[in-house]
Amino acid sequence: MTTGNGLHIDVTPAEEPQLREGLDELASHYEGVLRLLGEDPQREGLLKTPMRVAKAMQTLTRGYQEDAHEVLRQALFKEDYSQMVIVKDIDFFSLCEHHMLPFYGKAHVAYIPNGYITGLSKIARVVDIYSHRLQVQERMTLQIKEAIQQTLHPLGVMVVVEARHMCMQMRGVEKQNSITTTSDFSGAFNQAKTRQEFMNLIHNNH
Repeated sequence: MTTGNGLHIDVTPAEEPQLREGLDELASHYEGVLRLLGEDPQREGLLKTPMRVAKAMQTLTRGYQEDAHEVLRQALFKEDYSQMVIVKDIDFFSLCEHHMLPFYGKAHVAYIPNGYITGLSKIARVVDIYSHRLQVQERMTLQIKEAIQQTLHPLGVMVVVEARHMCMQMRGVEKQNSITTTSDFSGAFNQAKTRQEFMNLIHNNH
């Protein structure tokens, strides 16, 4: 593309995520939804909308096709390290299963190894997998914790998720500034001192 000052920028289209079976059927349902909302799916601005939405929804729910446990096992390393490992400020976007509106925020994950560690990016991938499903924040927090606990068998795991929910911001009580925080933990994090150390570390410099 060429900008207003004549500068040419080479724009390479982003790789389209792998789509699943049922895409055409899903698009036809969205065409029906448009009609039920009082719109004309045949007008110019909406002609491609059902297929665009169908592709978007398959992308936003791609986590159903992925196994978080397998992702962790792909980068499992034996290591004699038994201090807290923290991956904080993991951005995520998910869809509330009650209204199919987005909720989004940050996840903070810690575990204490018990002979094995995993690649740090794999922790973020676990968050990505569970957030790309129809969710409630409480369940997502639990699933992230359990995937790490069951695969790495660490001395303990703790997960904290902080999120804003569009179902609260756009409808219902319409509270734009509220943040929902959930947490779950196991093992060594049952000790209040260890949990507090984790909370202090994730909120340092925030």
